[in-house]
Amino acid sequence: MSSALLLGIDEGTTAVKAALFDCNLLTVAEARRAVPVTHPRPGWAEQDPELILQAVVDAVAEVLEHAGGREVLAAGLDHQGESVLAWDASSGRPLTPVIVWQDKRQEALLAEIDQRAVERSGLPLDPYFSAGKLTWLLEHDDAVRRASAAGSLRLGTVDAFLSDRLGGRFATDLSTASRTQLLAAGGRDWDEGLLSLFGVRREWLPVLGPTFGSLGELRHSRWPSAIPLAAQLVDQQAALAGSGAVRPGEVKATYGTGVFVLGRTQGPVVASGLLPTVGWAAPDASGGVGEVAYALDGGVFAAGSLLDWLAESLGLATDAPALAAAAASVHDSAGVTVLPALTGLGAPWWRPGAHAVIAGLHPAVGAAHVARAALESIAWRVADIVEAMAEIIPIASLRVDGGLSNDATLLQIQADALGLPLAVGQADLTVLGAALLAGVGAGVFASVEEAALLLPETRTVAPIVDPAERSWRRERWRAFVEASALL
Repeated sequence: MSSALLLGIDEGTTAVKAALFDCNLLTVAEARRAVPVTHPRPGWAEQDPELILQAVVDAVAEVLEHAGGREVLAAGLDHQGESVLAWDASSGRPLTPVIVWQDKRQEALLAEIDQRAVERSGLPLDPYFSAGKLTWLLEHDDAVRRASAAGSLRLGTVDAFLSDRLGGRFATDLSTASRTQLLAAGGRDWDEGLLSLFGVRREWLPVLGPTFGSLGELRHSRWPSAIPLAAQLVDQQAALAGSGAVRPGEVKATYGTGVFVLGRTQGPVVASGLLPTVGWAAPDASGGVGEVAYALDGGVFAAGSLLDWLAESLGLATDAPALAAAAASVHDSAGVTVLPALTGLGAPWWRPGAHAVIAGLHPAVGAAHVARAALESIAWRVADIVEAMAEIIPIASLRVDGGLSNDATLLQIQADALGLPLAVGQADLTVLGAALLAGVGAGVFASVEEAALLLPETRTVAPIVDPAERSWRRERWRAFVEASALL
């Protein structure tokens, strides 16, 4: 088994990553395929399901070429969480685009949903979650209605679509269900009351099961052989495992399209402004859901996407890396402040109707100052969430990962905004977490905690700003959010 490999597949919002790891969780090979997000109408965000499937097939095929004859013992598949689609049960053909988690088309519809949905799920009625998207499809999409009438409708998250097309298994895990608003807080199966409130039938949805264990297999004609599927979960939960934040009280933030902060809790916790969620669920003796690891979650919905928009749509730089480099060229934002609410304002504010704001412009402001203000806005939004979480989980440091964690300027701004040290891991901990959990599911590791001991050491970024200065900046930020979020 020492020569065997583990495969991680990370189906993220803008790219699919695949990576092979040895049984010490060291990288052997990796591949990446970009997947476009389109915006056909204001507030809409969509992807082509077939392009996602093809990206997975291509990325996995590429890394398997580097296996060198070694056995791929198991695969872990993580996915972009709340995004959903509909497809035909017989053919597997998509009936709709993927409606991405950033999509807000169902905002008006949610105003008509009974508030009991909030009480049962512990989640606010926000367009972010899957249930409202599914209701919108059922009410507005002709292909979905026809499939429903014909008895051939399948609804689900992207992982369920991929596992169905690549393995013939229409199933998902408990961590994914906890992001849909169709699972009661602390529940272990689709909740009949929530299904009724959103008008969704159980038979349209995938079977719920554990996060890791014997979950079937994935196969494609371009791959040498079928690969046992041993883990399946949401990308941010995979990053939680990959960061090593696997014990109650440990907290991580992943910086990508958005920033998502997850902190492990002892049990299910409902906290104002934060989301109760499942980290992962172990199998029981019969392969059903056994012991459950819980967490609290809070998301910043625009981070990398904010930098892309400023660079490409507003023309402030050639691309996001160039924009970040410009931010590093100035010492402050010259009074500019940004509210990064391109797709509403998430935790702990939950104002889906908020819009992005750039304030404090004057003749001395240049593109670099706006760029720095954008980095500061990301850091302060993370601080909003971490400070809310600290009321439940004592936080001594924050583990950080993701593509934007490569930017030294952002990391220092973040440490200063929090007044906490950052434990900085490698950028792609999500795909690592998927492979780690696959190793647990395949019996390579006895537990998630044992596997986490193999993770590479982190480096520390300490805060340098004066605490009084930080406090003043914090109050200024909160006043700005309160004033700007209503615009």
